[in-house]
Amino acid sequence: MPLSRRRLLAATSATALPTPGTAAAAPAATAPAAAPPRDPGHAHPRTRTGFERLADDGFALLAGHRVGVVTNPTGVTRDVRHIVDVLHADERVDLVAVFGPEHGFRGTAQAGGSEGRHDDPATGLPVYDTYRRSGRELAAVFTAAGVDTVVFDLQDVGARCYTYIWTLYDCMRAASLAGKRLVVLDRPNPVAGRDASGPVLERRFASFVGREPVALAHGMTVGELARVFNAEFLERPVALDVVWMSRWRRADFFDASGLPWVPPSPNMPTPGTALVYPGTCLFEGTNLSEGRGTTRPFELLGAVGIDGSWAAAAAELALPGVHFREAYFAPSFSKFAGRTVGGVQLHVHDRESYDPVRTGIALLVTAKRVWRGFAWRPDRWIDRLTGSATVRTMIDAGADTDEVVGAWQAGLARFRGVRERHLHYR
Repeated sequence: MPLSRRRLLAATSATALPTPGTAAAAPAATAPAAAPPRDPGHAHPRTRTGFERLADDGFALLAGHRVGVVTNPTGVTRDVRHIVDVLHADERVDLVAVFGPEHGFRGTAQAGGSEGRHDDPATGLPVYDTYRRSGRELAAVFTAAGVDTVVFDLQDVGARCYTYIWTLYDCMRAASLAGKRLVVLDRPNPVAGRDASGPVLERRFASFVGREPVALAHGMTVGELARVFNAEFLERPVALDVVWMSRWRRADFFDASGLPWVPPSPNMPTPGTALVYPGTCLFEGTNLSEGRGTTRPFELLGAVGIDGSWAAAAAELALPGVHFREAYFAPSFSKFAGRTVGGVQLHVHDRESYDPVRTGIALLVTAKRVWRGFAWRPDRWIDRLTGSATVRTMIDAGADTDEVVGAWQAGLARFRGVRERHLHYR
């Protein structure tokens, strides 16, 4: 990019992101930012992300470093400009590389895919693929890219089986091996930071949908998880800085933040999808459709041969915060592509009382009871998603929802103790 255009873009970005530049580098992660204007639609001032607070301080935390950014389409400013475009245009930042996770930097790949190594057409920056790379292999990517500092800015959805938090874990481990610093720019947990729930992973079931003993619904931000990873799980902690948000409260759902929602992946179109995902993601481990290929992934569930009896059985449980509607749909891809299937649609009417993991277990229990065609995936993917064989074997043995949920309470209590030590937002 010609220097004249770079300066023009820098001036534009400075207008949208004020950069006082008066504080030292360290306070960027801890000092309170200036209060933004109140939004009459919310009870408290809008949340300021880690990136906004980094910009408020003139990017001082990155001064003198060759920077690479791990991000995707969710790494945007409040006016939905991508942070890579903003950083590349700012002469105070030496941005030399971009690292793309699952689905890719620009988000063009479906689940289980990425964009590969390429040069970004908009900035000319080299884009490296991190998907399915970890340990020394990923450390070698950071070294080849010539970065001193790896910046992580991805929107998580609050579930252990969503891969972005394990991209963070792998990047922390690789940065440590390569002698790099890692900076996490925090963003909201879109389903609020309520207490953790669900089964905790057993290490023998570790995979890219769960590397370490974390609850299925972890109730943390990526910055808080980075603290847990560094203190509890990494054999060699990384040099870590977290730029915390301001004005985010643990009880806040995403709409309270005032931030724009950009789908973190093709099948996570709304914050409502994220709300149900920690429970209905478990249907990826079955022969039922989890709604991929519809406009309501993870809210629509079904299979050929299911009728209204499933929705009726689920409704009889009177689970808090959710109604179940008999639904019919034809996925455009994935399971049952092009075929009409029957099942249920979840309608969450009280998100405060709704328990996504318990609801997911109840739906598995009732589906197996009312539909003779119910089956787990042959690769036992359900054990990777739940983090153990317990859920599968108990449901197969005829356990009800309360019995399955009760089986993970001891492990959950232990994780909650670990989690509590590393919470930043109180």
